[in-house]
Amino acid sequence: MTEKEIAGFIDHTQLSACATEDDIKKLCAEAVKYGFASCCVNPYYVPMAAEILRGTGVKVCTVIGFPLGANSIDDKASQAAMCVSEGADEVDMVVNLGAVKDGKWDEVLEEIYAVRCAVDDVDCGESKKIVEKVILETCYLNDEEIVAVCRKALEAGADFVKTSTGFGTGGATVHAVELMRKTVGKNMGVKASGGIHSFEEAVAMIEAGADRLGCSASVKIVEG
Repeated sequence: MTEKEIAGFIDHTQLSACATEDDIKKLCAEAVKYGFASCCVNPYYVPMAAEILRGTGVKVCTVIGFPLGANSIDDKASQAAMCVSEGADEVDMVVNLGAVKDGKWDEVLEEIYAVRCAVDDVDCGESKKIVEKVILETCYLNDEEIVAVCRKALEAGADFVKTSTGFGTGGATVHAVELMRKTVGKNMGVKASGGIHSFEEAVAMIEAGADRLGCSASVKIVEG
């Protein structure tokens, strides 16, 4: 795999609390230049990114319930719908980790499905499928919990499961990606995110089963 080929796997990410408009403009320009799959920004910057990227083929990705996942189900659903109405093509929602730890699997399923329904109900003015990704924050979960969340995401109709926010105690690991891919099979995507800083690390995640990468070091990765 070449650096140019790997660019199409990458969600070029800027989720810093102090990100400025200039940071987002730079992010979008780099995404267009290198052919990244999407730009991932905080909800505040969705309208701006959507305007800049219109017609470029680069998608607008945003985050929901980020980074802790402790929002109510209604909050996550309404935030996701608002972001889609403002131009987001993809939403990466953080699962409620407390509910996971308590084994409240019906609640985990309900919130993933609520976001799925909320984004599907938005009239985007065109026929397009909004992509829902479910962030597990695998650094806090054991293998059994990872498998259980993946199964609920699959049942709820999500499009991807994602390893990490990048704000936890650890990021993506080959083990977690392999386990997630084994659990969901070929029926949904797997996104590796957090701590991917080099071309070699990116390739390792793809070889483990990831078909999308969340990276802030994207330019460094594709330039080798």
